[in-house]
Amino acid sequence: MVLPRRLARINRVVSNRVLGPIAQVLPGFGIVVHRGRRSGRVYRTPVNIFHTPDGYVVALTYGVGDWTRNVLAAGGCVVEIRRRPVRLAEPRLVHDARRRAVPAPVRPILAAIGVTEFLHLRPAEAGKGRRTPH
Repeated sequence: MVLPRRLARINRVVSNRVLGPIAQVLPGFGIVVHRGRRSGRVYRTPVNIFHTPDGYVVALTYGVGDWTRNVLAAGGCVVEIRRRPVRLAEPRLVHDARRRAVPAPVRPILAAIGVTEFLHLRPAEAGKGRRTPH
């Protein structure tokens, strides 16, 4: 059971505004900066993100939502990790019931809320790939 969509809507309005400033500095968190597919507006979404040997992985605690579709459509995004912008590309959705890409201490927490979907991204090569919001 992934967290309910209703909770995602509440978080978008309340929790994201509170978590946003601290997500920029806490380990395991970051801010995905992405552009709306239809509106063209730039959004900032706090996420659980972890470094992997080939890039980064984001735990999709609410499943595939608007921000995920925006990143997939754009072919990448900028993620602010500890206040440092990191340009990421090649987004791909991965179903992983064993949660192998996230740190071992985080796996039981994600298992408890039923997270099995992840977004994997690689660092973008300078001057290559599609445009991202920054």
